[in-house]
Amino acid sequence: MDILYWIIIIALFIISFIGLIYPIVPSVLFILGGYLLYGLFFSFEPFNWFFWVVQGLFILLLFVADFVANLLGIKKYGGSKAGIWGSTIGILVGPFVIPFLGIIIGPFLGAVIAEWLINKKGFKEGLTIGFGSVIGFISSVVTKGLIQALMLIYFFVIV
Repeated sequence: MDILYWIIIIALFIISFIGLIYPIVPSVLFILGGYLLYGLFFSFEPFNWFFWVVQGLFILLLFVADFVANLLGIKKYGGSKAGIWGSTIGILVGPFVIPFLGIIIGPFLGAVIAEWLINKKGFKEGLTIGFGSVIGFISSVVTKGLIQALMLIYFFVIV
């Protein structure tokens, strides 16, 4: 039965990494779900207050990294709040409209359209800002992937 429990826990951890590519999947909840299932299946004993504080800080860092990477990517290439909102909407909608490539095309088009229509920026400038949104998204995925990996390494060290 232990093997089945570990398969379920590891599956939740793997799904959390899928959330890096499909932001609609709540990565943090799957990681926390894996921790809670470990506690239910085995024991909550390894999870002292320090463990939860460290994990809480990692979770906070995940949210900050996501926001900052997108913001910096768009701002660096001359984008505005409209570009940030367009990119965010594109990240959420893109994968459903265009499977697989939508995760890259969505934020790009969202930023371009928002800057072009709302801020009346030129199409070429909008393309540059769209490129910045893609750079920001990729930076966010890499950063969040590293943070999630650290969360799991800490979990496995503790248990």
